[in-house]
Amino acid sequence: MVRTNSEQYWLFKSEPDCYSIDDLAQAPQQTARWDGVRNFQARNFLRDQVAAGDRVFFYHSRCKTIGIVGTAIVSRASYADPQQFDPQSPYFDAKSSAEAPRWFCVDITLTKKFAQTVTLDQIKQIQALDEMVLRKQGRLSVQPVTQREWQTINQLAL
Repeated sequence: MVRTNSEQYWLFKSEPDCYSIDDLAQAPQQTARWDGVRNFQARNFLRDQVAAGDRVFFYHSRCKTIGIVGTAIVSRASYADPQQFDPQSPYFDAKSSAEAPRWFCVDITLTKKFAQTVTLDQIKQIQALDEMVLRKQGRLSVQPVTQREWQTINQLAL
């Protein structure tokens, strides 16, 4: 795939009781593998489009305050998710092999933890965010964000 610009923007969702922005902040070099994605559309984004240097919104879902809690940068491009090969992992996939992996992950590095969450309710009230994938495919765990959406949300976070 040929990229039209050097930097793209994404929203990655996680349930904070599984992995939170605080977990990322406490990881060595504030860097961690973004793994366990088991949705084909999200997998395709990770495998085919997410690249090192891309910017990421870190989104907490299924919690008291749902929304964007900070930003990260993709520090390592797509590679085979090692959990798919581990029979002890909840993400094991018997149909996957090292020669033909089905699932992919990236590494991300924390760039900023927001002082306050930019809530889903706030996002739904901003007309400039009407076309955001989050508002149309809310369950998708990896989703593209436009440069305008990136800038609008970062302004909300100030």
